[in-house]
Amino acid sequence: MAATTEQEQHTGTSVPRRRGTGRIAMAVSVFGELLITAGLVLGLFVVYSLWWTNVVADRAAHKEADKVRDSWMQDRDTGPGALDTRNGIGFLHVPAMRNGEVLVEKGTSSKILNDGVAGYYTDPVKATLPTSGKTGNFSLAAHRDGHGAKFHNIDKIKKGDPIVFETKDEWFVYKVYAVLPETSKYNVKVLGRIPEESGRKKAGHYITLTTCTPVYTSRYRYVVWGELVRTEKVDSERTLPKELR
Repeated sequence: MAATTEQEQHTGTSVPRRRGTGRIAMAVSVFGELLITAGLVLGLFVVYSLWWTNVVADRAAHKEADKVRDSWMQDRDTGPGALDTRNGIGFLHVPAMRNGEVLVEKGTSSKILNDGVAGYYTDPVKATLPTSGKTGNFSLAAHRDGHGAKFHNIDKIKKGDPIVFETKDEWFVYKVYAVLPETSKYNVKVLGRIPEESGRKKAGHYITLTTCTPVYTSRYRYVVWGELVRTEKVDSERTLPKELR
C-alpha cells in the first residue's frame, strides 16, 4: 500500500495528482531529445560537406592527374597544344594559395568541379586556352569549400603574385594585377575576352580565377586577374619555373 502524505494524514483526504505537470515534463524531455538528434544530424552533415567531400574529391583528382601525367610521359599527341580534355588539359599552380597543383578540366558544372579540379569556362563566356596562341581570357572556376576546395585560399592572393599554368610542353607564367573581392554571381563581364572590369582596355593574354564568396556560401563571386608575362618550354626534367621553386 502506498504511503500517505502528511497532508492526507492531517485532513483525512487525498490530494489529487498534477497530471498536467507530468505531461509537460514528458513533452520537454521529448523535445530535448529531438533537438539533440537534430544537432547530431546537422553535425554529421557539416562533417560530410566540409571534410568527407574533400577526401572523395582529392582522391578523384589525384587519379585523373596521374592519367594526365602518364599520357604526357607516353608522349601521346592529342592535337594542338597536346590537350586531352577527357582527363584534363594541364595544372594550375598558385603558390599564394598553398594547395599544390590543381588539375584543370573542361567545364565549370558541379559534376566537373566536385571532383576536386578547376574548370575552364565554356559558358556563358568561352575561355581562351593559352595553348591556342590567341589573345583572350583563360577564365577558370573552382570550389572554395567542400569537394576539394581548391580555391579556398583565393583571398591570400595579392597583386604581383604569380599564377603558373603547366601543360605538356610549356609553362605559362602570369602575374596578378587586380583583385575583386566581391561581385554578383551573374556578372559575366569579369570573364570577358578583354576583362574591362579589371581595368584593362586592350587585347592581351589574361587569366581569371573565380570562386564563391563569402566562405561557405555562394551568394557572390571572388575574382582574381592575371596577365601573361612569359612562357617557358618544358625541359626533359620538367624543371619548375623560378616562381615555383
